[in-house]
Amino acid sequence: MDEELRGRVEREAEKHALLNAVKHGSDANVGAVMGPLMGDNPDFREHADAVPGVVGGVVSRVNGLDSDERRARLEELAPEELAELEAEDEEDDTVLPDLPNADEYDEIRMRCAPNPNGPWHIGHARMPAVIGTYKERYDGWFCVRFDDTDPETKRPNLEAYDWILEDIDYLGFDPDAVYRASDRVESYYDHARELIEMGGAYTCSCPGDEFSDLKNAGEPCPHRDKDSETVLEEFEDMVAGKYASGEMVLRVKTDIQHKNPALRDWVAFRMVDTPHPRERAADYRCWPMLDFQSGVDDHRIGITHIIRGIDLQDSAKRQRFLYDYFDWEYPEVVHWGHVQVDAYDVKMSTSRIGELIEAGHLDGWDDPRAPTIRSLRRRGIRGEAITDAMIQLGTSTSDVDLAMSSIYAENRNLIDEETDRRFFVREGAEVGLAGSPPDEATPPLHPNHEDRGVRHIPAGDAVVLEQDDFPQREERIWLKGLGCFQYTRDVLQYTGDSIDVVREGDVDVIHWAPAAESVSLTLRTMDGDVEGRAEPEVGDLDPDDLVQFERVGFARIDEVDEGSEEVVAYYAHP
Repeated sequence: MDEELRGRVEREAEKHALLNAVKHGSDANVGAVMGPLMGDNPDFREHADAVPGVVGGVVSRVNGLDSDERRARLEELAPEELAELEAEDEEDDTVLPDLPNADEYDEIRMRCAPNPNGPWHIGHARMPAVIGTYKERYDGWFCVRFDDTDPETKRPNLEAYDWILEDIDYLGFDPDAVYRASDRVESYYDHARELIEMGGAYTCSCPGDEFSDLKNAGEPCPHRDKDSETVLEEFEDMVAGKYASGEMVLRVKTDIQHKNPALRDWVAFRMVDTPHPRERAADYRCWPMLDFQSGVDDHRIGITHIIRGIDLQDSAKRQRFLYDYFDWEYPEVVHWGHVQVDAYDVKMSTSRIGELIEAGHLDGWDDPRAPTIRSLRRRGIRGEAITDAMIQLGTSTSDVDLAMSSIYAENRNLIDEETDRRFFVREGAEVGLAGSPPDEATPPLHPNHEDRGVRHIPAGDAVVLEQDDFPQREERIWLKGLGCFQYTRDVLQYTGDSIDVVREGDVDVIHWAPAAESVSLTLRTMDGDVEGRAEPEVGDLDPDDLVQFERVGFARIDEVDEGSEEVVAYYAHP
């Protein structure tokens, strides 16, 4: 890092450190500064290994100021940001609009309707987050209905039913009811029979391309005028499994000359040769299409409001034909755009993620490189943070971008005060100590909570430093919790200088680990595994404990091997 870039990093880091300290009325911390700093300055990212070291020194200087000095300095550096900070309303803004015509219903009833073909990716979290929030706002009701009536193209994964319910619980919601559409096939048959008797559906054996040509030309299928008795008989043969896949379908009569060809005589039932993976549904061969199944269920369950993607507008229009036949009132509909998530090289697609796992490119659904909810949970990110970030997206019909930094910021606010600090040195270099330094360092477990006590980190004869922190000849550094050292004659010579050398900006604060008594730690990140050494008490932590590795970031302890003193942690975020 050259001097010009270092100067820019220091100026930007000082601004963000001051904003963080003034906003929360406490000391700033490196993790909270790194997210917005890197977000505002993308050109810093290629120097990601060196930036935390610079930021650490700046944060130490800011924390040496009292509250009045911090505010005065921030007013000097960034008056507009300070004004915005001080003008913020303490109450949370409501970013979700009111549901349409909500006051016309005795109870708001909504549904989350996943296809259980695998665990959820991050984009899936938006639906339960928004629906669950609306339920709380209106004291309403919501269910999870697994739309699992496609045993072939989107074949259900038997484990995914439980995985999805676990994800919803992790996001902070408890559905009032859970349904599986594959349990309700007989009901769909009954409604089909009723529709046939009304003259609203007919069986069709046209090859797909022939019907497509007729439909696009606005011409009726030759089977369209069959009498109801014949249609009902052929439908019963479909139910009995007497037709092969593609041989017969049941179509809903609409307007064969409708201006939108996608709405003309759409398929309600088709034949599927592949058995359903659920044993109780394995004998069915005649399966409803989603528009029929979902339309019937929404009415039977009493859904008042549906939220669905803007790309599914035709589904609502198709279902309205069905509702007109049965004289049902169609629910209110809110359409929204897709969510695009940054920071991942893997496409947000359940099937694509599954393919990568099958090919060995990902270790599983909770691999930190996978854009899944299970992955975020294993990294130690709270479900509430994901929900809060999703709520901020609102319900716009435009596609929206979700920056992972927004989830990280929400999570940081949730866990920062309760998460103890530790040292972790990534792929470091060993250097000896000289000059009779203290035998051990006793930095606080948390800088804002002295009552939690301190860590005990023996110094020994040598320490491990990160490569980017290694000092130049005759340069001084401050080993956090231990004191000031000067690099001379290939060792770190203890100088005994006071903390004033840090406050004056002459000395950078460096984290470290003892060379002899540290523990081996593997940090699993989105960019691969990072090996290093951690302070010895990290080996006493338990799986699921959260830590903040100073100047590195937050992580969740995943495995602790007491015999080999090796630890595996999953990186959450800066």
